[in-house]
Amino acid sequence: MLMIQEHHLEEIRNLAKGAHPLEFCGVMAGAAGANVPQRVIPMQNAARSECFFQFEPAEQLRVWRELDLQNEVPMVIFHSHTGSEAVPSRTDIEYAAEPDAHYLIVSTLEGVTETARSFRIFNGRVVEENLKIISSGKKHES
Repeated sequence: MLMIQEHHLEEIRNLAKGAHPLEFCGVMAGAAGANVPQRVIPMQNAARSECFFQFEPAEQLRVWRELDLQNEVPMVIFHSHTGSEAVPSRTDIEYAAEPDAHYLIVSTLEGVTETARSFRIFNGRVVEENLKIISSGKKHES
C-alpha cells in the first residue's frame, strides 16, 4: 500500500496538468524504511513525449546522489499519462528499475474517473496496490 499526503498528490496532479500534453515525471523521497514519502522532487522528462517519460540521466544521477547524502530513498516514481488511464504501459513496465519503489501514475486525460493509481512493478510483473491519501491526520482510499 502506498500512503501519501494529500498536498503531495495535489502538487503532482497540478504539475502534471501544467505539463500536459507532455508526460510529467519525478520522484517522492523519504527515509529508508519510512511509510510515507516526505517530499516531491519534480524531474525533467528528457523524452519530451506525450506517451513516454525518461528521466534526464545527469539529473537522475544528481538526485540519487542527493538522496544518498540525505539518507533517503526514492520511495515513489511518478509520472503522468496524458492520453490514457492511470495504468502502466508496456514501456513503463519494461523500464521500471526500482524494485522497492511504488509507481504512481496520474492521468490528465479528461473524463478519467481514477486519476491516480499506484503499482508495484518488478521483473515485468505488475501488481496494483491500494493508495491511501493522508489528510489532516485522517486516511482515505482513492
